[in-house]
Amino acid sequence: MEPRLSLVTLGVRDLRRAVAFYRDGLGWPKSEVGGDEVAFFKTGGAIIALFPREALAADAGVAVAEEGGLAPFSLAHNVAEEEGVDSVLAQAAEAGATIVKEAQEIFFGRHGFFADPDGFLWEVAWNPSFPMGADGSIELPD
Repeated sequence: MEPRLSLVTLGVRDLRRAVAFYRDGLGWPKSEVGGDEVAFFKTGGAIIALFPREALAADAGVAVAEEGGLAPFSLAHNVAEEEGVDSVLAQAAEAGATIVKEAQEIFFGRHGFFADPDGFLWEVAWNPSFPMGADGSIELPD
């Protein structure tokens, strides 16, 4: 298996609300693929898909996860400049996100966290050790 992440699917409680957050609030371009059943957003790397939580659970053949618990992962959005952490967190808050951790200096640079309306955690990070490509992809050092 090649070390590649192509698509991340988030099981959301309210597809319309989630689409509004990512498309209208954060300004991400939404693909027309998927119709009213699933929404796809192309990013600088992996594609983000929004799929109703119950439909995702049924598709995978598992039970819907309990509400209120922490999802066992977070997503990350790296920025090219240190001040980008603060501006992305501000944009997310304006769009309706909850700021979980304010921007702060950390051992690798600067970061903060927000939760989208479904509680998915996003880390916003600036790490000068991870060079960024023009398309927003990051290079992992050897």
